[in-house]
Amino acid sequence: MPSITEPKLISGNANRPLAEGVAKRMSMHRGTAMGLVDARVERFNDGEIFVEVYENVRGEDMFIIQPTSNPANDNLMELLIISDTLRRSSAARMTAVIPYFGYARQDRRTKARTPISAKLVANMIGKSGIERVLTMDLHAAQIQGFFDIPVDNLYASPIFALDIKHHFKDNMDDVMVISPDVGGVARARELAKRINAPLAIVDKRREKPGEIAEMIVIGDVTGKRCIIVDDICDTAGTLCKAAEVLMEHGATEVHSYITHGVMSGPAVERVKNSVMKSLVITDSIQPTDEVKAAPNIRIVPTAPMFAQAILNIWGGTSVSSLFDHGTLEPLYEGMYS
Repeated sequence: MPSITEPKLISGNANRPLAEGVAKRMSMHRGTAMGLVDARVERFNDGEIFVEVYENVRGEDMFIIQPTSNPANDNLMELLIISDTLRRSSAARMTAVIPYFGYARQDRRTKARTPISAKLVANMIGKSGIERVLTMDLHAAQIQGFFDIPVDNLYASPIFALDIKHHFKDNMDDVMVISPDVGGVARARELAKRINAPLAIVDKRREKPGEIAEMIVIGDVTGKRCIIVDDICDTAGTLCKAAEVLMEHGATEVHSYITHGVMSGPAVERVKNSVMKSLVITDSIQPTDEVKAAPNIRIVPTAPMFAQAILNIWGGTSVSSLFDHGTLEPLYEGMYS
């Protein structure tokens, strides 16, 4: 049965603009003004995190919006301490809305005497009192199995499909989806099916982490508008190199659609100076001023999808319905006609 309580949103400091956007969208969907729960998340002089909630949350269905992006450790601790605060304040249920799940790249042991940090973080979240996790484009889908609580993993590909069809509507016959590595083929294939486009792969070989020795294009990209699809853009080295290789193999244009724009170190400068015509990222990680100012970086909002997913969880209806193009399109009607 649907909950009789109202859904309530609370946010840490990781991505407050996204949290406010979600609250605004939920207000539009429900026809009732909604805001974030009045609280403060501060630090003592030695860096310890302190949380105080100013509203009564007893018996409420709480949604904590907090990506664990840079600084990952601080934002993770904020999430855990907020959940402990709500649990001790007698909240009925707590759902962690983690648009970007940090430590997801450490999902296996690549060599001896290394951690599986994604599992450790999953254990910490589960033990903090959180009863459900809502996230987007986990680096590896099997991370859902690290949790002993339900996990809803949303996908950015339906949003990207709408965006591609809108911006390439006159040239869809020339569009080709590119996976930047063999491991991302499933993600790229899923988007290619949505827009009815062919698929190619850029296979890379690394001598050591962070250094690419060789890239090979599997497929014919001659005369194609190539769209590289991936889940994370960190330093953008692989992305920019892949764009160069595609242009060398005859591509007419290269665009990239990346879910999580980590954009650390020289990433923005690399993208600005690259052969890519555009890089599209979501706001799952709060973009810096440098990212916003980059002429070839564009940001698409995830608030409409997260707002509807939260309402579906609260109302006990399907979250997977948001994977369908027909369900998602009305949510983005103002952006993509």
